[in-house]
Amino acid sequence: MALLEGKVAIITGSGRGIGKAIATLFAKEGASVVINDLDSEPAEETAKEIRKMGVKAVACAGSVTDKEFPERLMNTTIKELGKLDILVNNAGYTWDSVIQKMTDEQWYAMVDIHATAPFRIIRAATPYMREAAKEELKEGKRIHRKIVNITSVASVYGNAGQVNYSAAKAALVGITKTMAKEWGAFNINVNVVAYGVIDTRLTGEKELVSKIKVGDKEVDVGIPKASRDFMKSMIPLKRTGTPEEAAGPVLFLASPLSDYITGELLICSGGLVL
Repeated sequence: MALLEGKVAIITGSGRGIGKAIATLFAKEGASVVINDLDSEPAEETAKEIRKMGVKAVACAGSVTDKEFPERLMNTTIKELGKLDILVNNAGYTWDSVIQKMTDEQWYAMVDIHATAPFRIIRAATPYMREAAKEELKEGKRIHRKIVNITSVASVYGNAGQVNYSAAKAALVGITKTMAKEWGAFNINVNVVAYGVIDTRLTGEKELVSKIKVGDKEVDVGIPKASRDFMKSMIPLKRTGTPEEAAGPVLFLASPLSDYITGELLICSGGLVL
């Protein structure tokens, strides 16, 4: 039987990149998925691709930083798919600057998307995860649900030019460990995956992919080629990771293989942090 047969999963930021790879892998393992992206086009397209695999997929486009969005996300999930077993908080982006040049807008943008949004989404999931588990426990049932948060090695080791991103991603680690303690008694495993350099539009060569559109603003992204080449030389595997490789640890933490693992930080960096 597939690892996620009969499960329902939400993956935020899953219209492209790592999120899309996670959603696709989950679908291959039998899960019905809710696809979220800031833009409706990639969300709908990814959901369509997954439905062609013979798996249920629903698109729910919108910004995870919108205060009203978590409730809409949960309502869509329950209305269309009936329950919630797995939540992956993956949505995010970078907005870099050295601290003396960083604006308050840059700081709060990173805190909003990498810490506040996951907090609100987990809170909104309470009736469908914690409260559902309470009823199951009364009936003597043990059904594991999973929350997997996505962070960066910058959350542990810091990264020059990313004080906002590093701080916000470190907050997500704290959220993970606290939720593992709060919800462990309800058979809800909460873990976090920290990535190194994974090939996405956020980590491509800055000379080739320099800006992305977030709402009404354009944000500089990417890593200068010289810096990317240096980072590759520091990775024992001598290469950056693919979104598909990044999806593997998330599948593990979302599956029954990790039923006795909670509150843990799993680093997926090709050995970069050694």
